[in-house]
Amino acid sequence: MFFLIGLGLGDPKDITVKGLEIIKKCNRVYLESYTSILPCGTEALEEFYGKKLIIADRDVIEQDVDEIFYEADKLDIALLVVGDPFGATTHTDLILRAKERGIKVQIVHNASILNAVGCCGLQLYSFGETVSIPYWTDTWQPDSFFDKIVANHQRGLHTLCLLDIKVKEPTLESLTKKKKEYMPAKFMSVSEASQQLLQIVERNPDTCITKNCLCVGIARVGSDTQQIIVGSLSKMVEYDLGKPLHSLVITGPNLHPLEVEYLEQFKI
Repeated sequence: MFFLIGLGLGDPKDITVKGLEIIKKCNRVYLESYTSILPCGTEALEEFYGKKLIIADRDVIEQDVDEIFYEADKLDIALLVVGDPFGATTHTDLILRAKERGIKVQIVHNASILNAVGCCGLQLYSFGETVSIPYWTDTWQPDSFFDKIVANHQRGLHTLCLLDIKVKEPTLESLTKKKKEYMPAKFMSVSEASQQLLQIVERNPDTCITKNCLCVGIARVGSDTQQIIVGSLSKMVEYDLGKPLHSLVITGPNLHPLEVEYLEQFKI
């Protein structure tokens, strides 16, 4: 059996009892480190689970997936993912590839940012389409996600923005070499995402999204150091929410009175 197990968002203890029981009986256990991370680190997970974890980075997930599936028709193999297994299309693709190979698959769900974002007090059914904000470079500054934020806002909905992470990202120079070299890991902050959004707003002055739009910055959801701040988009640029992972919410134009009351405690 191939198990895809969600770890939740905070620390090793967020694993479900069902998930932990499966991990303990598996022959090999991989930790997916491509789409997200847990703040506690790999060693803390290994100590709590009582199991050695094999890191499945971007190269393994995208190019060497047969390593994970090796003998999965005979052995119990698990892939651990931060949040919920269906929080990223990468994992949906893995499930399809496992079934193509005739491998049985079992999913163990857990909390993800897609529902835990409710910790800020915004009602989950008032969220529109989720967007991802990528890191910009000097020559590559995509902004197609902004249209979805505008569309959500026009419909009176909030937008959850998932912020880019770069883990084991090859350098441009190494792509032409036989030996790969990697850039240092980096994780987009609420401040960095807000800076990019403000640049897009400046280029689109007639849009409904302005520098005064109310936003919610969230960091390390589910952990003991969780932090939430509320303020205008322009104010978000000024605040450092510390260590990753961060998320940003652009609120809809008309908040429910309960949302307004709950957000008050986090106002800058």
